[in-house]
Amino acid sequence: MSISENIQKMKSEIPEGVTLVAVSKTKPISDIEKAYNSGQLIFGENKVQELVEKHNKLPKNIQWHMIGHLQTNKVKFIAPFVSLIHGVDSEKLLIEIDKRGKQNNRIIDCLLQVHITRESAKFGFSSEEIKDIIPKLESYKNVNIIGLMGMATFTKNEIQIKEEFSFLSDIYKKHKQMNTLSMGMSGDYKIAIDCGSTMIRIGSTIFGNRNY
Repeated sequence: MSISENIQKMKSEIPEGVTLVAVSKTKPISDIEKAYNSGQLIFGENKVQELVEKHNKLPKNIQWHMIGHLQTNKVKFIAPFVSLIHGVDSEKLLIEIDKRGKQNNRIIDCLLQVHITRESAKFGFSSEEIKDIIPKLESYKNVNIIGLMGMATFTKNEIQIKEEFSFLSDIYKKHKQMNTLSMGMSGDYKIAIDCGSTMIRIGSTIFGNRNY
């Protein structure tokens, strides 16, 4: 199936109220143009340099999401245009996004990344840290935390994936001021939606296997 057909199929399968982010990392401009021409306007990238290059070359009504781990020293490159930063995983990063938002006269939408796997190497706040940081968010005038993001363990064990997504969903439900729960990728988005995801990040199901 073509990229356009893949997108139409995805959109027909996901419920109303679930946002589709087409993960275009490592994909050429031509692939993104095919997706764009079929009506997809939201794209996710995980490397700042690639995100900036694609933003410069593609239509300006595309909404670019930064979905990978973001280093503080790279925020300045995407602050002028990024639509949503998914992986805010430290207060240090929040402070930097707030600073760069102010410099660009923008309020930047962000998601707090929650660590939901048993793997220690993953990024994100613990559930306890989320509780501590929520009251401090009002002090950031150029950051708008609209929700939470998490990644399940890379495993075929669907029970474990469901447990991790449900854990994140429970945290999300406690914060009524949030409207976005970003969880679910090509391999597990159906479980994520069942657990309450409002935003899924889909790469290989749309674009085919990744190019390295």
